[in-house]
Amino acid sequence: MINVSIIGSGNVAGHLVSAFAKSDAVQLVEVFSRRNSVDFTLPENASLVHDLDLLQDADLYIIAVTDGAVAQISEALPFKNRLVAHTSGTMPLEILHENNRKAVFYPLQTFSKTKAVNFLDIPICLEAQFPADFQLLERTARAISDKTYAINSAQRKALHVAAVFANNFTNHLYGIADEICREHQMPFEILKPLIAETAAKVMQLSPDEAQTGPAKRNDLKTIAAHEAFLSDYKKDIYHILTESIQNHGKKL
Repeated sequence: MINVSIIGSGNVAGHLVSAFAKSDAVQLVEVFSRRNSVDFTLPENASLVHDLDLLQDADLYIIAVTDGAVAQISEALPFKNRLVAHTSGTMPLEILHENNRKAVFYPLQTFSKTKAVNFLDIPICLEAQFPADFQLLERTARAISDKTYAINSAQRKALHVAAVFANNFTNHLYGIADEICREHQMPFEILKPLIAETAAKVMQLSPDEAQTGPAKRNDLKTIAAHEAFLSDYKKDIYHILTESIQNHGKKL
């Protein structure tokens, strides 16, 4: 049994708590939170602590806080030579304090408080200073996920940028589409089957193979009509994305 302590009480921490609670291979020892309560349910044998000095012995301490707080929390830990991992997609391994053995336990997913996720499908990116620590990280990750990857800090930084394009920017484009629909008295729901099919296609085809639309066809007449229809920032975004597709992602 792997004993794990989670330091943090936000979205990532809450989802990790839920995932570990379902595992027979991991015992969640405690959750650290500065608040008196948390927005998720703790397993029966796990405690909630508000003082880092009260942290119990564990095989792995996972710091699941905002990026800007990782270094401060890491430095404030009251012990030495224990395995400490952060969950950030952007922070390097070196951000952790040298008092302890450094690692990364990064679940690549978007988390919301009100939306449950299936952790078995979530890739967990792992990095550690020492091979033995990596093996423990991997055992911990495989207790909750079927997808684990050895990813170093430089790769993880690139992966996080790729994820912003694939997730955050895509969702913003959904928002623009929703705005256009509402401006013309149409429900956004009418686009949802198209969104679902596009996402499904990229699971079978490469993004380049799945690409369709006027930019892919070089349909200049339709492109001109769309740009004439749009205004402000929407027109600028449409133009940049169209040029990018026409150039197959090459530098413009």
